[in-house]
Amino acid sequence: MPACNLIIDSCCDLPFDVVDREGIELIEFPYIAGDGEYSDDMYRSRSAHDFFDSMRNGDEPSTAQVPITVYQDVFTRAIESGVPTVCLSFSSGLSGSYNTAMIIRDQLVAEHPEAELYVVDTLLASIAEGFLVYEAIRQRDRGLTAKEMVDWAEEARYYIDAEFMVDDLEALRRGGRIPASVALAGSKLDVKPLLNIALDGKLSLTGVARGRKKGIKQLAEYYAKHVSDEGAARFAVIGNADCPKDADRLKEALSKIDENILFLESSIGPVIGSHVGPGMLAVVFWGKDRREELSVADRIARKVKGN
Repeated sequence: MPACNLIIDSCCDLPFDVVDREGIELIEFPYIAGDGEYSDDMYRSRSAHDFFDSMRNGDEPSTAQVPITVYQDVFTRAIESGVPTVCLSFSSGLSGSYNTAMIIRDQLVAEHPEAELYVVDTLLASIAEGFLVYEAIRQRDRGLTAKEMVDWAEEARYYIDAEFMVDDLEALRRGGRIPASVALAGSKLDVKPLLNIALDGKLSLTGVARGRKKGIKQLAEYYAKHVSDEGAARFAVIGNADCPKDADRLKEALSKIDENILFLESSIGPVIGSHVGPGMLAVVFWGKDRREELSVADRIARKVKGN
């Protein structure tokens, strides 16, 4: 039997059958579309195509934090189970839900000091978060304890690298994830923005591509430049926002770089999709320690802050 249970959230954008496992509880983020409020149930009640097609037809869905009562119920069940549990949370750089989870966790642990309940800020989102969750499930099944899982996740998150391409920046601007000036510049230049997730869990613009074909090529080049050389088998998660043909093209480009690469494919979920819009394409993989890419001054600052 596994030594710990996991609580994950739907922003990891994995296929539901990957996370539908005993000892793993899913927290579903809410989102509001034109015809009402939904829960991000990993496309069990609504297809990815239907969701993104509604955005193409003018729908502007919005998102919200997980309600406090949801964390209270999920964490209470975890404590009552008596099994040490780790919650892997969506990046605090993109949502306040991690802070809410910590408040509820601290309140419950104060009432039940014997409980082993931990919350980890993954500092990741979408399939980058999903990559961490996927590997965490594997490590759990190999016997990591709850405390070991916390240590593993807080280190592993810095070795998960990702880059993604979006059709435009308007959805990100509307959701407040990037400045309006950046979105305006991108639309004026008619380019495909390329982004990744910075060490603080926020979005960072890494480059632009003139057209999707060149963007796919640049995603493959990013993988080739940043992928870890350690390990015989390489593994990548490919995510797409209702653009499966482009996902196939990216897989083909990556396979030319490494013919032995293994893939997990997934659709970008409606919560993340509300902020990136249809056409997002992403690749995630084990990379080098991203902390080492900091400038000397930034590394000193992190050391001073104890990070």
